[in-house]
Amino acid sequence: MIFTQSALAGAYTIEMTRMEDERGFFARSYSAQEFAAHGLPADMPECSVSFNSRRGTLRGMHFQAAPHAEDKLVRCTAGAIFDVIVDLRAGSPTLRQWLGTELTSENRRSVFIPKGFAHGFITLSDASEVLYMISVPYAAGFERGVRWNDPALAIEWPTDPVVISARDAAYPLLGATTIA
Repeated sequence: MIFTQSALAGAYTIEMTRMEDERGFFARSYSAQEFAAHGLPADMPECSVSFNSRRGTLRGMHFQAAPHAEDKLVRCTAGAIFDVIVDLRAGSPTLRQWLGTELTSENRRSVFIPKGFAHGFITLSDASEVLYMISVPYAAGFERGVRWNDPALAIEWPTDPVVISARDAAYPLLGATTIA
């Protein structure tokens, strides 16, 4: 696995190292040992899937509040998405900065998202599926978010959303929102 530190402290892009032959390839998409060697959480006890039937579906910008903040490893297993993370950590040198990465079933790239980041994506194709590995069990009532189109963030989405939930559309503007 190839870990590339992003411009946002603690966030990584992860590429699989492929072993190819006439059958295709084999690659490791997660290794607790390699995560630990890079100083990342090695325990990911929860796994979730998001299926999105239509191109232009926007989900985000989500995070879980303390004490249930989550590290996430996100990968697109079908279709394509534009994945966005935003640093909301108080005192971070990259506070309120965002990073966008195209994740597709073809590039098989993953993004590691540390605690304290908001996360969202917009689908670039119909029938897109996203796999999440999560560091802590889900805790209802600790869901939070910031508006996907907050002018303070100025995220450059590659397309306008066609489908967005009422909850995601109504998240507050960033204002003073930061998390530990």
